[in-house]
Amino acid sequence: MTLAVNAKSDNQRRDALAYVTNQLSANPANNPVGTVGVLTKVLPLLTDGASSVRVQLLKLFRTLPPQEVRPHAEKILLYIRGGMTHLSNDVRTDTLNVLDWLLEVAGDEVVSCPGGWLKTLNSFSSMLGWNPNVSSAMTTKGWTSAPKATLGMKKGPESQAKQIQVLAKFLQTGFRPEEPLPYKPRAYWDNIYRLPTTPNPFAYLNLFGLPRDEDSEMYPDRMSRLRVFDMKWRAAITSGMETAKKEGGTVGRAAAILDKALKASLESDGSMQVN
Repeated sequence: MTLAVNAKSDNQRRDALAYVTNQLSANPANNPVGTVGVLTKVLPLLTDGASSVRVQLLKLFRTLPPQEVRPHAEKILLYIRGGMTHLSNDVRTDTLNVLDWLLEVAGDEVVSCPGGWLKTLNSFSSMLGWNPNVSSAMTTKGWTSAPKATLGMKKGPESQAKQIQVLAKFLQTGFRPEEPLPYKPRAYWDNIYRLPTTPNPFAYLNLFGLPRDEDSEMYPDRMSRLRVFDMKWRAAITSGMETAKKEGGTVGRAAAILDKALKASLESDGSMQVN
């Protein structure tokens, strides 16, 4: 695994990752360092300069047990947000593929961990140029010059369409209604006396961490995410989305998917109004 990170040759890093992937996909899996050990070593490769290495890295991620990935969603997101704002368009696109995978295996943890909601929305804003501070009215002026520059590049429309599609999936995950917990007569006493079964169960109290600002806060339930989204991001995303529809092509179709997903999510809550 050290070779996968430190090798100077792209082929060596790719082949080392392929070897680890084979070990993890074996039955039974051969993983002496555990999932956390694997993640610690390979996460920096999210922004590797070689496309083949990044593609192989995603294959490796898909072999990790979802139940062992979920407790580390916050750590993975730190690297994902770095890749989402990378200068390379290809790196940004491959990073979105990793975020897509993480939403599949640990969606609830992604949107509820510290910084998982607002900081990730901030990263989408940087990618798409949908800035909530551009215009208070959030008319078409809210669409900045950043996406226009992307559209002029090779793979620009396809890249933008991917960004909008993953944003739609991220919002769907954050706005998904929570399933009601089944009634348990002993739940009250279990909550008092039984040992927690999740890592860092009191993280929401932030007893020993650094003071967090609004972007770094945890938004553990759907209503809190809806509230802060409506206050900070709904107008900006709606404005950018409407302008993206007018672009037509793959970008316009992706924006229509985002519009449908956003309206379906907000319409399920009677206190929110949908434009």
